[in-house]
Amino acid sequence: MPYTETPLTFECRGDALVGILTQPENPATLGVLIIVGGPQCRTGSHRQFTLLARGLARHNIPSLRFDYRGMGDSTGDLRNFEEIQEDVSAAFQAFRTHSPATRRIVLWGLCDAASAAIFHTRLNPEVAGLILCNPWTRTEQSLAKAQIKHYYRSRLTDRQLWKKILSGQFRLTQSLRELCTAALKMARPSPPRDTLPPLPERMQRALTDYAGPTLLILSGQDLTAREFEETVKASDPWKTWLSSPAVTRHDLPEADHTFSRRQSNEQVIQHSAGWVNSLSQKEFS
Repeated sequence: MPYTETPLTFECRGDALVGILTQPENPATLGVLIIVGGPQCRTGSHRQFTLLARGLARHNIPSLRFDYRGMGDSTGDLRNFEEIQEDVSAAFQAFRTHSPATRRIVLWGLCDAASAAIFHTRLNPEVAGLILCNPWTRTEQSLAKAQIKHYYRSRLTDRQLWKKILSGQFRLTQSLRELCTAALKMARPSPPRDTLPPLPERMQRALTDYAGPTLLILSGQDLTAREFEETVKASDPWKTWLSSPAVTRHDLPEADHTFSRRQSNEQVIQHSAGWVNSLSQKEFS
C-alpha cells in the first residue's frame, strides 16, 4: 500500500517538536497518534514505532509519531511521562492540521506512554480511543510482588541457574539478599513521598472518567505486564474496567516488553490496525 512520510515541526510552549506524519494513499478518517515512552525517540527501540506507523499505513490508517520536549530532535527540557500533556496536545493539533481527512484520533502508547495516554483523556474529550501496550503502573510494592511471583519462581526451573549453582558460579548470598529486600518491600510499602495518590489509583480514576473504547495488549515475557496484571487483581475498580465491553484485550505469550521479535511486532500491528478499522466502521457507519 503506497504511503508518504512527511517531517513536521510544530510548537509547544516556545519549543519546537519534531514528528513524522505517515499518510497512506487513501487514508481512513480515524488516525493514530503514537506517543513515545521515555527515554527514546520517535523511531523506537529496534525501529518499533517506524515499523508500526508503516504497518498501520498498509491498512490505510494515518499516524503521527513525534519527539516530545527534551527527546530526539525536539528542543526543550526533558520531562517524565506525567509532564508531557502539553506535548501530546500540540501533536494532536498538528495531526489534525496536516491531515485534514483525519476526523478522529486514537492514542497509542507503550509502557509509560500508555500511562500518559490515559492521563490525556482527562484533558482532551476528542480522544477517539486508546491502545495501551504493557501499561506502566509501577510502585515499589508492585515491583517487589511481581519479582517474587514471576521472576524468582521461574528462576527455580531455569537450567542455566542450576548449572551456575553446581559449578559454584552462583552468588547465593547476593541473590538471597535481593529476595529478602523484595519481600520486605511487598509486605511494608514505602510511605508516600508526596500527597498524590499512588500511580495505579490515579490511572484508574482517569480511565473511569474516560470510559471510552480501549485496546489492551499485554506481553507474556514482560515484568511490566505482570505488574499491571497484579495491579488489576488487587483492585475492584480496575477489575470492573477490564471487564467492561469497551475494553478489548489481546495477550501475546511469546512477546517481550517492546515486541522486539518480528512475529510479535507484526501481531501488534495487526491487532492495532484491526481494532482501529473496526472502531472506524462503528463511528462512521
